[in-house]
Amino acid sequence: MLYLVATPIGNLQDLSPRAIEVLSSVDAIYCEDTRHTGLLLTHFNIKKPTRSLHTHNERERTDEVVAALKEGRDIAYVSDAGMPGISDPGAMLVAACQKEGLSHTVIPGPSAAIVAAVLSGLPAQSFSFFGFLPRESKPRRETLDAIAPLRHQVILYESPHRVQATLRDLLDRFGDGPAAVLRELTKKFETVVTGSLSGLIERFSEEPKGECVICFIPGQKAEASEPDLDGLLRDLLETESVKDAAAIAAERLGLPKKQVYRRALELKNE
Repeated sequence: MLYLVATPIGNLQDLSPRAIEVLSSVDAIYCEDTRHTGLLLTHFNIKKPTRSLHTHNERERTDEVVAALKEGRDIAYVSDAGMPGISDPGAMLVAACQKEGLSHTVIPGPSAAIVAAVLSGLPAQSFSFFGFLPRESKPRRETLDAIAPLRHQVILYESPHRVQATLRDLLDRFGDGPAAVLRELTKKFETVVTGSLSGLIERFSEEPKGECVICFIPGQKAEASEPDLDGLLRDLLETESVKDAAAIAAERLGLPKKQVYRRALELKNE
């Protein structure tokens, strides 16, 4: 069996009892960085052989894992932090197991994207995750173009020294909408800063410490006013039911569905 095991993104106590049991029982553990994972294993007194599997040797190591699985061994894979396959290696392992008909599963646990989606305070009924924006201008522009039509929460990862530049790109492309920057998630100095994109640019004029997550809603004003909501609902109610009009308006403006539904009923009954 191949186990893809989620590991802590900051607080070591977030490693689940099930994850500890699996890591303690497998024949070998593959990981992004053997030194980094070694600290985690030492903390929980887990003594298992480790092998590196990172972006630069993923294909070679995937073949090695497949061979071990075919020999009847149990293998675990962990990335440095969070869920393997989410902006980290892991997807190639799963695809290889599916191709070869080998047993594989996920041991769920921490994920910075999910934590940020909730902590941001932005509506999280639906959201899109884009990982790290490309640094090269053309693929970066193409990714921003793909984000542009969305009207729900978008989640990005970003290194601390590029946070302000990315916030500026988002402001230039999508206008001054609601956003949040989250850093040091689950750690002692966890920080969540919310506001408009322009306000966050001022707030992060100095480089923050630690990896960051940026959450925002493209194409939405920082504060959706009641007339904006009323105008949209009146237009929608000409062709849509109250329920459908409310659902569409809530999605576009990033507002709670119950609140929008109540307002839609009031407008319909006027």
